[in-house]
Amino acid sequence: MGTITERKRRDGSKAYIAQIRIMRDGATVHSEAQTFDRRPAASAWLKKRETELSEPGVLKKLTKRQATLADAIDRYIKESRRQMGRTKAQCLETLKGFPIASKACRDIGSSDIVQLASELSDGREPQTVGNYLSHLASVFAIARPAWDIDLDRSAMADAAVVLKRLGVTSRSKQRDRRPTLDELDALMTYYGNREVRHPNALPMRRVVAFAIFSTRRQEEITRITWEDLDTEHGRVLVRDMKNPGEKIGNHVWCDLPTEALRIANAMPRTAEARIFPYDSKSVSASFTRACLLLGIDNLHFHDLRHDGISRLFELGWNIPHVAAVSGHRSWNSLKRYTHIRQRNDKYLSWEWLNEIAPVVQDESAT
Repeated sequence: MGTITERKRRDGSKAYIAQIRIMRDGATVHSEAQTFDRRPAASAWLKKRETELSEPGVLKKLTKRQATLADAIDRYIKESRRQMGRTKAQCLETLKGFPIASKACRDIGSSDIVQLASELSDGREPQTVGNYLSHLASVFAIARPAWDIDLDRSAMADAAVVLKRLGVTSRSKQRDRRPTLDELDALMTYYGNREVRHPNALPMRRVVAFAIFSTRRQEEITRITWEDLDTEHGRVLVRDMKNPGEKIGNHVWCDLPTEALRIANAMPRTAEARIFPYDSKSVSASFTRACLLLGIDNLHFHDLRHDGISRLFELGWNIPHVAAVSGHRSWNSLKRYTHIRQRNDKYLSWEWLNEIAPVVQDESAT
């Protein structure tokens, strides 16, 4: 089955080519070769490979078409019963455009993943590169046990250690940006004037204030329906709440501070099922555009959630109490706020709250 051929190199030295060729019905079904400087080494390799290839199932595995990384990604997307978020799906589709995607899974090692990360880092921040590899790691985690696709999970783990030490990947940076009262006054004035000129415009004053007092994300705000609002118990059902590894179908009841409840109840009740029946991207775009026009630097809509959570700690709330509002499943995420020692409410006399959500007097009490 195996042969050794002696050849002379240009420099005069000898090379020994050990070759294995397996025939079936007159056709070659497998062939491989290695070059050695010494005949004994060639003979040892030949003997070793012949023994390996004689094992049951080995030849069948070698001759069948080898799945590529792109194949594994496609199968992961197709067969994953847990509906994945748009960002993860986009990241996996993007990875299929890199050279590693056409490589056989069994041939992918840690060095290939490091090379992929290097290619991804062109124009991307280390945090973004880390996110791409985190999504790819999900494919590596199940490919072998689920589908017998030979992706080496340890190769991903080894590459992760290397890339972190080289600074190619990193965890997402925690933002500490909070809006000042002056910035919020400017935003509320701007949006108030716009609502006068365009009565059908997004009620951004209420959306902004609700984001702060409820600590909800923009996507969550625009999904809340009137049925999700439990006024009696001061809580709201947050659908598809963002959580690592889980988003779609992750519905969580969260407490609503009284200010947020007031704002929600101030919204007009129409035939629309949602309380804030707007596109989350439109909310984000409007906020970004307003900040640009007003000269408010480096303020994101998501910073309103951070401000709202910080406010609750400033009121003296403990971690479990805050988590009941924010929806954090892991209290470790809230430990970054425990340094807050301030004990006051910067929104105590905030005039905008009464303007956008006037307190309704209970006539039955008079």
